[in-house]
Amino acid sequence: MSGPAYRAPLWLPGEHLQTIFPAVVAPRARIDYRRERWQTPDGDFIDVDFAIPEPGGDAPLLVLFHGLEGSSDSHYARTLMAAATARGWRGAVAHFRGCSGEINLRPRAYHSGDSAEVDWILRRFQARHPDSPRFAVGISLGANALLKWLGEQAEAATSVVSAAAGISAPQDLHEGARALARGFNRIYTANFLKSLKRKSLRKLEQFPGLFDRRRMLESTSFFEFDDAVTAPMHGFKGCLDYWRKSSCKQFLRAIHVPTLVLNACNDPFLPARHLARRDQVSSRVELDYPAHGGHVGFVQGRFPGRQNWLVERVCGFLEREAIHAANDRRSLETTDG
Repeated sequence: MSGPAYRAPLWLPGEHLQTIFPAVVAPRARIDYRRERWQTPDGDFIDVDFAIPEPGGDAPLLVLFHGLEGSSDSHYARTLMAAATARGWRGAVAHFRGCSGEINLRPRAYHSGDSAEVDWILRRFQARHPDSPRFAVGISLGANALLKWLGEQAEAATSVVSAAAGISAPQDLHEGARALARGFNRIYTANFLKSLKRKSLRKLEQFPGLFDRRRMLESTSFFEFDDAVTAPMHGFKGCLDYWRKSSCKQFLRAIHVPTLVLNACNDPFLPARHLARRDQVSSRVELDYPAHGGHVGFVQGRFPGRQNWLVERVCGFLEREAIHAANDRRSLETTDG
């Protein structure tokens, strides 16, 4: 591992404060965006927000996939986009369907295993910026989908992205759902379900009968919501089938792209005992499991804190791997010459 290990500040103890404070209280980085609407192959759309300023030439590109009910306005998105522009990189937040402020058009939404969407988005960026180093970063749900894609694509992904990072991925969706159904964690579940149910009602207005309205409204856990809505809407037999097929942990062994997998051991969304071990991932995967940090937290310094450690850890890894790749190419060209 490059750089110092994460140490939580004394004024921010415990997994819940370390999760909630950066999302709700901590100052957010100021960043301006320029939005593009991309038409999907199936007649829908996604919105992509590009961080301003946008450098020209072959500047590196960082593409961010947000978490459940996240967006370009999420604290981590603003933090990483500000870091990208400060380094002279391009930055882009690709919204999953229905997450950019406007409901999408098709009888579907997004989910933790949506690697086909990740593939389409990243290959479009590849065609648009063929000469730039391209980095992909996923947060929580977006990290799970990205890591799943990296494993599914294996060596083929190396032509699409130069390096990647998955932050706070719920590597085992079943165990994550079990954790979120217990104790204080039910507060997080209730908050997510409030937003998801609101969107689900709008989806039923578009497509009456798409799923069971009563079951959706009565759901109080991800077991119930995913079984009633997410699974049937996206072609799964039920929540257990959805979680089994979509959990990224099983795909980590096949990854060929240099990839950082960063999870706090005290993340309330997934107990540390369910994180992938070194013998369960490929040699191209670097595991970093700090003892503290919460879920997409990693606040550092004096109150009200900052996320410098997260920025330096992720961007430093991506930059280092891009330099290694460039040096390898030069060595190969010299040898061939």
